[in-house]
Amino acid sequence: MEKSKVVPAEVGDIFSMYGEQFHKQYKMPAQHLRAMNAIRRCRTRAMGSHSDKCDTCGHINIHHNSCRNRHCPKCQGLNQIKWADKLAATLLPVKYFHIIFTIPEELNRLTLVNQECMYNILFKAASDTILMLAKDKKYIGVDTGLVAVLHTWGQNLMDHPHLHTMVPAGGLDPLSQYWKHSPKNFFIPVKVLSEVFRGKFLAMLKKAYKNKQLKFAGEIAPLQQARNFRKLLDIVYQKEWNVNSRRSSSKMSGVQIIKYLARYSHRVAISNDRILGIEDDQVVFKWKDNKDKGKQKVMKLDAVEFIRRYMLHILPDGFCKIRYFGIFALRNRKTLLIKIKKDLGRKAVKAKYTGLPWNEVLLLLTGIDPLQCPKCKAGRMIQFEVTTALQARMTPT
Repeated sequence: MEKSKVVPAEVGDIFSMYGEQFHKQYKMPAQHLRAMNAIRRCRTRAMGSHSDKCDTCGHINIHHNSCRNRHCPKCQGLNQIKWADKLAATLLPVKYFHIIFTIPEELNRLTLVNQECMYNILFKAASDTILMLAKDKKYIGVDTGLVAVLHTWGQNLMDHPHLHTMVPAGGLDPLSQYWKHSPKNFFIPVKVLSEVFRGKFLAMLKKAYKNKQLKFAGEIAPLQQARNFRKLLDIVYQKEWNVNSRRSSSKMSGVQIIKYLARYSHRVAISNDRILGIEDDQVVFKWKDNKDKGKQKVMKLDAVEFIRRYMLHILPDGFCKIRYFGIFALRNRKTLLIKIKKDLGRKAVKAKYTGLPWNEVLLLLTGIDPLQCPKCKAGRMIQFEVTTALQARMTPT
């Protein structure tokens, strides 16, 4: 029997081939359907196109438009680079801690049904924990800040909600109004962080339940009954909540942490370069098994199951997955943060890519001018025709 071959494919190809089958098996919310349609049409004729012509030799290039959906693996590369560059410009000349807050897996299903509410609780519980404990004189007694990025998936694409945070090693002394550095080791013990985070999260979750802000559908429908909900809370309260100690026990440079955060800030679930292809209606992709010393492995998933897992990580419309707190809050960027930088002897730094058009950003990054004619190398590519997605659909192939 001839062995089947792995056919190269990307996320958009998988959606195009198996999206209808998935839709028949699962009810999709409107934002899921919009994301799927955008991703499978991205950079295809269905999205419309723009045509460029060389002003010297007349060479023509036709480019299909991007979907620009934030869940598309093709569309967020430049935004990711510009975000990391802008954040790096706000860095203080101090060391930073990378702290990861994870909720117990028993709350995963409740979180999926109530994404906006549960993710908001995660952000607030984690940020309140850091800001409150940093201000406690028992530890260091300062006003600090943090940048937080929501990450909802594991390497196998299953739901794994957790928050990556970047916290400076110190903060602003409320009396002297000058920067106070933290001790060599982290000024808040990880065990204390974990206990306070758990307490704050569960208190907010109880309040959300009391105020009827939670929905209960499918297999979590029994949680609508108070006794079942209390039982769930008792179970997760007895657990030791995971606040990552491997990174929080050592200080890192802000640039190092930003590079790490940027991996998750503008992408979802899986990048196209991890997908090896499709074989016998199964998606074949690379993954890192963290339970087996981080070994690189290959996983095969039924294509519909692959799509189901991908859809777990489509965020509610308008939901902000990157947030800033304390001294890094947007209201403090042009006032308090500038004062702290000045006190620490660092001049204001402008982000390299702020205000630059996309072609100049790419030129700085790669050394390649995307507007240079690829044929004659002397002329400039000038846009002369635009076809919208609607026009593309109305034009016969």
